[in-house]
Amino acid sequence: MSSSEIKDKTIRKYVEGLASRLRRRQVVGSHATALETVKLLRQVVSAAKFTSLDQLVKLVRAVGRELVAAQPKEYSVGNTVRKVLRLIREEYNAALATATISPSNPSTPSIRTTALPGVASSSSAQTPSTFNPPTSLSSFVLLGLPRSNAEHVEQPHAQLSQRQTSSSLEVLDDFKAVSVKPALIGAIEEVIDDLETVYENVAKNARDHIHSDEIILTIGQSSTVETFLKSAAHYRKFTVIVAETAPSFSGRDMAKSLAAEGITTVLVPDSCIFALMSRVNKVILGAHAVLANGGVFAVAGTLLAASAAKAHATPVVICTGQYKFTPLWNLYHEFAAVDFGDPNEVLGVDGSDDVDIDQVDVVNAYFDYVKPELVDVLITNDGDLPPSYVYRLVKETYDDEDVDL
Repeated sequence: MSSSEIKDKTIRKYVEGLASRLRRRQVVGSHATALETVKLLRQVVSAAKFTSLDQLVKLVRAVGRELVAAQPKEYSVGNTVRKVLRLIREEYNAALATATISPSNPSTPSIRTTALPGVASSSSAQTPSTFNPPTSLSSFVLLGLPRSNAEHVEQPHAQLSQRQTSSSLEVLDDFKAVSVKPALIGAIEEVIDDLETVYENVAKNARDHIHSDEIILTIGQSSTVETFLKSAAHYRKFTVIVAETAPSFSGRDMAKSLAAEGITTVLVPDSCIFALMSRVNKVILGAHAVLANGGVFAVAGTLLAASAAKAHATPVVICTGQYKFTPLWNLYHEFAAVDFGDPNEVLGVDGSDDVDIDQVDVVNAYFDYVKPELVDVLITNDGDLPPSYVYRLVKETYDDEDVDL
């Protein structure tokens, strides 16, 4: 669905602006894209004009489809849209239920019935004047009422149902969709707060996972892992081995950042990971996305580290926020990466070299897919869990109807 289906010009301008930045890679990374997405959705809900839940849901889903189409490799964009959709339904239904169960006149409505000819007045005197029990079909037969008179007998239960239905409809008519906007924006603000504090929440129990004098191996530069290790360093003395992660060499920046905090850090080439694994106590890695089966997409080289750890029976820990949990399953990336970079970075030659590379296909993968069997535990901002539990958490976080935006 294209942005042309978003009728509001202001909202369409917001969406096209973020979609353009996603397409041009001006916004990259799971955390940055998720934060930009939820801030855009806050603007969309604030500016949206709607009279029902369906209208708002359709608008948000259209926005989500536009953003996902702009950059389908950033799974956190779709995850954030799905989470906001679930919160919108919950807040809207809660406000609607409050309006429905709180009518202006809480007293029980009285039920009037028409007295039947031939029925003793004493029986009616024994019961309240506002209520007479319904007359059964056998009573009509015994009393010999003609059919024409029977048609005029009022049906008390039907009247009560009609009154209750009309009362509910009046409440629904009086309920204005605009009145629920503050609650919806407040729910979206909570998502923004969770994203802004996700690193600290993941790292709050770091000292329970890292012990003194341990040797930790990590690869690349993950902000979540970096905060996790720095938090543990306030309570423990340990050594971190950082693989340099060629060809991006992001591990070098990671090593500099950890060393600046006083953490003993060793920078090694990627080829040394297997040789050093026998001395490593724990492997701590970041993630780009966590799939519903517990598998992980992470920076290229993560599969090498996880496989080496499996061979040496070394625990593998993934530090990630729950906003990276996606309802998608790994069906098409079993032996491939999600995204690819410039092949010149790994080829080592340029146009000036007299080398014929016309028939050479060079792959520079951004990410590796790590099977759930290679991961021992996931440390998230809401606690620790095994990979086998991810599908359950995904089920509780997103609605089934939003899996396909």
